[in-house]
Amino acid sequence: MTSSSTAPSRQELRRADGTPVRVLVVDDEPMLSDLLSMALRYEGWEVRTAGDGAAAVTTAREFRPDAVVLDVMLPDMDGLEVLRRMRADAPLVPVVFLTARDAVEDRIAGLTAGGDDYVTKPFSLEEVAARLRGLLRRTNRAVSADSLLVVGDLTLDEESHEVTRGGDDIRLTATEFELLRYLMRNPKRVLSKAQILDRVWQYDFGGQGNIVELYISYLRRKIDAGRTPMIHTLRGAGYVIKPAP
Repeated sequence: MTSSSTAPSRQELRRADGTPVRVLVVDDEPMLSDLLSMALRYEGWEVRTAGDGAAAVTTAREFRPDAVVLDVMLPDMDGLEVLRRMRADAPLVPVVFLTARDAVEDRIAGLTAGGDDYVTKPFSLEEVAARLRGLLRRTNRAVSADSLLVVGDLTLDEESHEVTRGGDDIRLTATEFELLRYLMRNPKRVLSKAQILDRVWQYDFGGQGNIVELYISYLRRKIDAGRTPMIHTLRGAGYVIKPAP
């Protein structure tokens, strides 16, 4: 592996629920595995390692990684068999193969077996991290952290416009989404009707506070229904969103 210092990614990636991306590194060379793990942890990701195929399958089942870096040559079974066993439990988990062999037929075999990408040794740590970032984005396993708003168990992705609470998808209209985004950008801060009208509807307060009340009620039905409330009214002051206790 080529010697190289790790560099921070331009945009930190996180899972859709706001937690760190999980990556499983499978390689029987402890030094390489440690260096690669260090580089991926530098990305802010949670990393587990395995030194052989059996351990990799077991760890994948328990850890449920968002992506796997998998050496083709392992002491007990080859990486293609490890991939087959992993995919039996998690059919869509993305995999980047590592190998010392650079023959075209080996690359074809790995990709045909279901691998999503292929890196040959020696490689740079930055290259593997970059390949993983691209793969995680393409497979929708992660989003840019700066596009994700998180308040308690409620998440809003400003890029994809996906909203979830406790892992459950919540469908919002365009106006409901903009209102929720404004609330979530200001957690635990009381926002007046005038502020909300100005920011969400782009016009000055002029007795139109009833539209804010109406859309707050819509949001509550979708966000708080059957759950501990997160959107609160402070009479005479406005509205606030905060994590459920």
